[in-house]
Order: sequence, then structure tokens, then C-alpha cells
Amino acid sequence: MTEVIQPEWSKALTMYEVNIRQFSKGGTFNEFESYIPKLQEMGIGIVWIMPIQPIGKEKRKGSLGSYYSISDYTGVNPEFGDLKDFKRIVKKLQKAGMYVLLDWVANHTAWDNKWKDSHPEYYEKDANGNFRAPYPEWEDVMKLNYDCKEMRLDMIESMKYWVKEAGIDGFRCDMAHLVPTDFWNQARVELDKLKPMFMLAESENRDLLEKAFNVLYGWNIHHLTNNIAQQKKSVYELDAALQNEVYELPSSSYQLMFTSNHDENSWHGSAIQRLGHALDAMNVLVFTLDGMPLIYNGQEAGHARKLEFFDKDIIDWKEDKLFEMYKRLIAIKKENKALWNGQFGGNLIRVYTNNNQHIFAFTREKEENKVFVILNLSYDVHEIKLYGNAYTGQYRDAFSNEHITLEEAHSMKLRPWEYKVLIGVK
Repeated sequence: MTEVIQPEWSKALTMYEVNIRQFSKGGTFNEFESYIPKLQEMGIGIVWIMPIQPIGKEKRKGSLGSYYSISDYTGVNPEFGDLKDFKRIVKKLQKAGMYVLLDWVANHTAWDNKWKDSHPEYYEKDANGNFRAPYPEWEDVMKLNYDCKEMRLDMIESMKYWVKEAGIDGFRCDMAHLVPTDFWNQARVELDKLKPMFMLAESENRDLLEKAFNVLYGWNIHHLTNNIAQQKKSVYELDAALQNEVYELPSSSYQLMFTSNHDENSWHGSAIQRLGHALDAMNVLVFTLDGMPLIYNGQEAGHARKLEFFDKDIIDWKEDKLFEMYKRLIAIKKENKALWNGQFGGNLIRVYTNNNQHIFAFTREKEENKVFVILNLSYDVHEIKLYGNAYTGQYRDAFSNEHITLEEAHSMKLRPWEYKVLIGVK
């Protein structure tokens, strides 16, 4: 199996998702632009911008509709601004050292997309010859026909438009597994002719990693963090998931790790609502597992509720300790090769204890860098004893700066949801 080669620049970066509509009162590119220095201060490396194209009006949900119901692939939603505004924020982000991904919806379009009348053959039909939605509950969009070669070429040209016009660095591809993999392979070849792309698939299908995508979603790990926080699952299930989700992932690929994103926030609640007292520990887990971390806009401000998906609903912006936590976690990841992404980082080696149901501990080591992470993933205080010797050595606590020596059979007491990120020192 061939694998996509990861760019060197991506080796230690964290991604940030931007929901332009809900980001500010006006919901415009211009208002988001003023926040770019804060993203730079936090240490963000890649910015994923949710779809910016005009939203369909026919069968629209809510007052403003879904970003993922697109009426013109090469247009700009006038509620956000215009092409000139978008190009400016892309350039400003890139000048600040960040890379920009545009969300791309290739599976379906709005019912009033301009292709419907000019190219009806671009769409799938039901048994009666009528256009159809992909699923009954997605009634505001209509399914595209990937048996149509001309549609595929038009889709690729639409994607190329944004690379040529705005200079974006790649795409986050919505529901990528609903589109034939051979289309994505074809698109990647054509896009890379313009500039090397960085591609994120909203999918867990590994065939997408062979030629088309750099990153897959880590949905399974994410759902486990929710379930462990809600005491529905334990570290036993996390151990089992890691066998497939981390250890057996192709070595050159990345998995997106997150405590929230636009889907999870809007349909299941904010990270604060879902994770409660477990939030900080789960943030540490996301940033220290082998994967690329994602922050959804507003998390750094402690935004504590769902955001409406089809209507206007502004993020509750305020100063919050989570900004400093994310800033520190991003810095820890960048500073330690052991925590870098994919093959750039170190392998995860489990450290077992006398309480493997609630304590998750592991080391990662790369060249001269070693990190030891210990998490109490429960609501109880635990006295623990560490087994083996993979963890032994001299360390500095990444948060308290306290120096500590760990020897075999080391014991410690952990408060509910307490975590330690220990950096090896020589």
C-alpha cells in the first residue's frame, strides 16, 4: 500500500476550526481577521475554515441554512464578505505562519445549486427519475452522481479555483467516505500540480490514506473520551481501541484528535457540557496521544453551550484559563519530538499499574526526547504503583516545573481527573 507523504511543516502542528457565522456578532471575514494575532499567540499551525460558499434557499433548514448546502462552489456567501476579504485573511494567516484548509462538500449540493439546471446529469435520481437527498434527514441537499465523468472534472476544477484564486493550502473534506475513493485520488493528483496539498478527511476509512488524504478523523477515540467522562466506559476500552486506532494506523498518516468540533458541539453539546470535570484530563490526552490535535473555535474561551447550526448564535467570548492551557499544550507538543505527529513522533508505550481500569499511563520517546503521561480517568482518588521500567528516569513536570525522579515500583497518589505530563531530563 502506498501512503501519502507528510510535509515536514506539519510534524508538530495543532489545527483550529473556524465557524465564521458564529465567530462574531457580524459573522464576517473582517471580524475574524482581528482574532488572527490571538491564534498566533496560542500557537495554532493550521486553520480549517468551514464552508464559505453561498447557502441554498430551497428546502433550507432554519433561518440561515446549513453551510454544507452549497449553491455555488466558486461563490462566496455575501453574509461573510467577498472574495477579496477571504483572500486577505488567507494571506494574513499564512503570513502569521499558519496554513489554511477550506471545508469542501463533494457528496451533495443545495437543491438550487446552479448545476441542477445546467447539468441535471450531475445528480443521482430515484426510481421515478427525480432528484434525491442522500438520506431522508438531509432533505436540504441533493446527491451528486459520481458515475458522471464530467461532474467529477467540474468538481476538481471548482476545488482548483480556490487554490489558484485564494492560495489555500488544502481541504477538509466533508463525509469523505460517501464519495468514491478513486475520485479523491484523482483530485489529489490534479490539485498537487498547483501546489502540494494538505488534506483532512471526515472519515475513518483507511483506503483514503493511500493516495488522497494526510489526516483521518479519530471519532472512535473521541466517543470513548465522552463515555469515560460519563462513566459509561473505562480505560480498558481505551486500551482496546488504541490497538486499532493508533498502533495499527499506517505509519505516515495522522489521526485528528479532538474534544469538540462543529458537529459534536451542535448536536451533542460543548466539551464542557459533555466532559465536565474530565475536560482538562481529556485535553491532555488529545494533545499527547499520537495524533494531530484540533481546537474548535470558542473552546479556548470556555464556551460552555451548544451553538445553533442553522441559525445565528454567537460564541460567548471571554478570558478563560483554557486559553493558557491550550497555549501550553501546543508549546509542549512543539518542544518535544516525542509528541510530534505520526512518524515524526515517538511510539506510544503503555505503562501499566495496579489500577488499569482507571489509570492510563504511557511513554513516548524520540531520539533525545522522552515524555511520560499519567492520567487518572475517574472521579475517585487512587493510590497507584507503576509497573515495569519504561518510565524510570529524571523528569520535569511540564505544568509545575517540579523535578522528579521515578524509580521502579514508584507509587503516587492521584486526585480525580488528575494528570501529569513529565518531560525527561538528562
